[in-house]
Amino acid sequence: FTYIPANRTGNLLYLSGQDARDANGVLIHEGKVGSDLTIEQGREAARQVIINCLAVLKGYLGDLDRVVKIVKLLGFVNSAPGFGDQPYVMNGASDLLVDVFGENGRHARSAIGTSDLPFHTPVEIELIVEIRD
Repeated sequence: FTYIPANRTGNLLYLSGQDARDANGVLIHEGKVGSDLTIEQGREAARQVIINCLAVLKGYLGDLDRVVKIVKLLGFVNSAPGFGDQPYVMNGASDLLVDVFGENGRHARSAIGTSDLPFHTPVEIELIVEIRD
């Protein structure tokens, strides 16, 4: 299978893009933020994506205590034409990482608007995480 959810080099773990599916594999929201969805719904989707990222981390590491620091978050927002509030959407992701990891959850971040995302998810996020053995 060509997709892998995480790839390690040295003490860095790169997480592949995750979407806003719930535990049953159903997108919690679908469509474009700014037309189909509000900023708050986008924030909820971003939060769900981080929950999914945490599940990938736990599955790969076995224990979230092996996380040293969240280094970088790359966030894509499925955006309606003219929508420019992607950073407010991504705050749903960033806030949860700080809630979970405290100061070690603070990270560099990009919030990019795009015309569509796979399966019409409103948000997709990649993470770079420093880990310990």
